Amino acid sequence: MKIIENVKSIMDEIETIKQNNNISYKIKICAATKYVGVKEMKELIDTGIYHLGENRVNDFLEKEATLKDEKIVWHFIGNLQSNKVKKIIHKIDYLHSLNRMSLAKAINKYREDVLNCFVEVNCSEEESKHGLNMEDVVSFIQSLEKYDKIRVIGLMTMAAYTNDEAIIRQTFKKLKMIQKKIIDLNLSYAPCQELSMGMSNDYKIAIEEGATIVRIGSRLFR
Repeated sequence: MKIIENVKSIMDEIETIKQNNNISYKIKICAATKYVGVKEMKELIDTGIYHLGENRVNDFLEKEATLKDEKIVWHFIGNLQSNKVKKIIHKIDYLHSLNRMSLAKAINKYREDVLNCFVEVNCSEEESKHGLNMEDVVSFIQSLEKYDKIRVIGLMTMAAYTNDEAIIRQTFKKLKMIQKKIIDLNLSYAPCQELSMGMSNDYKIAIEEGATIVRIGSRLFR
């Protein structure tokens, strides 16, 4: 019952933010299911949340096999090692962590159809985080033109884990600025209309700053 209540609460919050900020586009919730099992995931699907995101390859493979009869749109939201691409690349619908050329090459080698990808950017500039440096994003995306199995639908980032709202907001603003640069390039393989940013602790700020997909975990399940 708690998952149902949590979903309703989050949906109400998102609707209020959209109204207060004159946002007309749809905000997708990608449920980060790293710390929950199949039972909770089924409960979540029953509420209408079927975009599910996993961080680890082995966990993803196990859950995907168990839930193969469910209507799920699978997102891989963790760092993906190039040598593990072959294991999952035909089973996911979205990748949120395209962050290096070796990964792009592996995706193009093993994927049979076009994969919707987010390029991961380290806008918080923390050494502990994966992602491209902000100044390298444009050239990286331009270099993806020859990889016909990759479609850059957007950018992804994670803000620092802090209570300082100004720091969080500035991180998301940076990603939005980079997105505008990519859109202005008018690249057919990189429309870059989406922004994957915001988690349980900061998704409200992320939506205010332009997020189209928020990756929510604990807020859904606790």
